[in-house]
Amino acid sequence: MPVEITWWGHATCTVEDTGTRVLTDPLFTRRLAHLRRRRGAPPPPSAARADVVLVSHLHADHLHVPSLARLAPGTQVLVPRGARRSVPGLRRLDALRITEVEPGDVVKAGGVSVRAVPAEHDGRRLPVGPHRSPALGYVVTGEARTYFAGDTGLFDGMAEAVGAVDVALLPVGGWGPYLGPHHLDPARAAEALARIGPRSAVPVHYGTYWPIGMDAVRPHEFHAPGDEFVRQAALAAPEVAVHRLGHGESVRPEVAR
Repeated sequence: MPVEITWWGHATCTVEDTGTRVLTDPLFTRRLAHLRRRRGAPPPPSAARADVVLVSHLHADHLHVPSLARLAPGTQVLVPRGARRSVPGLRRLDALRITEVEPGDVVKAGGVSVRAVPAEHDGRRLPVGPHRSPALGYVVTGEARTYFAGDTGLFDGMAEAVGAVDVALLPVGGWGPYLGPHHLDPARAAEALARIGPRSAVPVHYGTYWPIGMDAVRPHEFHAPGDEFVRQAALAAPEVAVHRLGHGESVRPEVAR
């Protein structure tokens, strides 16, 4: 069966490959602190069905303990090294099989292998706490090689760290009117495509959550990143097929045979 990618919103995706369901950064809530979901219904209960879950870093919109609590008992969850020490709520999820990883670690999960790779991002559990855990991306290898970047900026050695991949799930925006450092906007995400050289790409991490009461503040930063990434990618990496999905939509991208 070809690999299938479903985007549920923000950084939450399901990657189905070789009979294995991989779920990234699950966030199933309508509201998170000062953020509310402005586009797309929250993922359906079926989205929580996964063989392995990948958590990229400790920020609450990526490591969301109530969303992880919806996973079936026994689900394997990969988190950055030190996560359980920094996020006490993880220690209460004793029905899950939580494994801490760092760049270079490889974990077998069903019919795929998962390799943790570096990301250029603040890995702390904000707003408090020292920088105890690395921010990660992951490369899932089965029938396809799928790179989930998590949250990251461009960094030296990015292409070498990620390696050859078929599909890249890249963040192209954020959840507020201004992107901080160590993020990808559409232009930088297009540069990442040019460096990595996948066959296909899916933009994520935009157009889902926005601060309450700030609907009129730089609204183009909420609405435009997906289309702008398509435009920028056509200039920087025209050989890459870009699939801009709506919330809950799926694609079966072409992979190398």
